[in-house]
Amino acid sequence: MSPTVVGRATLFRGWYVVWAAFAAMTVIFGVAYSFAAFFQPWSVEFDAQRADVSWVFGLSSLLYFSLGAVGGALADRFGPRATGLAGMSCLAAGLLASSFATDLASIYLAYGLGIGLGVALVYTPSMGAVQPWFARRRGLASGIASSGIGAGTLVVPILASWLIANLDWREAMRWLALGVVLAGFAAAWFLDRDPARHGLAPDGLPLSAASGLAADATTRRGAPAGLTLREALRAPSFRWLYASTLAAGVPMFVPFAHLSASARDAGIADTEAVALVGLIGIGSLLGRFGIGGFADRLGRLQTRIIVEAMLGASFLIWASADGYPAFAVFALVFGLSYGGIVSLLPPICSDLYGLRAVSGIIGLLYTGAAFGALLGPVAAGALFDAHGHYGWAMALCATGSVLATFCAWRVMRMAPRQA
Repeated sequence: MSPTVVGRATLFRGWYVVWAAFAAMTVIFGVAYSFAAFFQPWSVEFDAQRADVSWVFGLSSLLYFSLGAVGGALADRFGPRATGLAGMSCLAAGLLASSFATDLASIYLAYGLGIGLGVALVYTPSMGAVQPWFARRRGLASGIASSGIGAGTLVVPILASWLIANLDWREAMRWLALGVVLAGFAAAWFLDRDPARHGLAPDGLPLSAASGLAADATTRRGAPAGLTLREALRAPSFRWLYASTLAAGVPMFVPFAHLSASARDAGIADTEAVALVGLIGIGSLLGRFGIGGFADRLGRLQTRIIVEAMLGASFLIWASADGYPAFAVFALVFGLSYGGIVSLLPPICSDLYGLRAVSGIIGLLYTGAAFGALLGPVAAGALFDAHGHYGWAMALCATGSVLATFCAWRVMRMAPRQA
């Protein structure tokens, strides 16, 4: 990958925004997906069933996706830096408050609200900030930025597991809160979504020399072009894109809550079971880096259909897993497809609806993922508690993937007519 360059030696400022978004994604989703490390300690300390503990993850996911539209709208109004700093503050406060919880209900409130609100205020504004800086390489830039989710998933749950083993879960949360303050605030500070303010058009071209490209991305006043949020809602493809995001939310979040528990049931040690979430992170990194550039060539909507189908097929591997190698293969394949799905949504939104309200549009779409993120993990826990195995939960995930693939195909069919 050769970075876009302005002049002879100046690195295009857009890449700084990309890596700031990468760091922000690493922090917020590393913390959110470290839930896998806390699942067993909470189950033991609060004598809770899996469905009860799954509500913690489900509630936080519901909040950060359903409030994504709010985070996007706030970023459109106040800018991604201010919104991101507020989100990191909520994240750190939620972790700190959770470390003093005396029952599971307190975890619901502190972790669910703090992590849910914190991620909502960082995720959509960070991804939205990347979009105006790129046109030709938007898929690649979004893939790099969103690959921070994979990096966080790889590193933070394993770090949390190590802290729990050497200290306890409460101290682990306090150390994570400190990490958010140090790394998260620094990342949020560098978020910027206005290349025109720096005299630049997308891809680093000067405004004066970017007539064709700049015209696609900005109006003559310098404001982003495209549909308003209200206009996007009326677009023929939007309801199908929303349905695809909703259906995909069910299978996309079950493994983060239950894969480690499923591995423990198969006799795998705690540390290795939590490390499976890290393998999802590795697969996700590969998906975000590789699939973004691939989608720029093949087509982003076409690529989304492929990775949605891959996601559903991966659950056949989990269903047949009877040892660590099979669990590891599932984690990698699932992570690859999951990473591709997440990284493609922002550039697809920009392609279909323009940049004017891109943060708000992405946030609104993620309200669909919110319901799937709540339903999937909680339903999987309830199905396990009722039947003693995850077979029915995996069938639910496969069904959601099939529906998501069909809806993505409908978006592709409608997009040319909409344009």
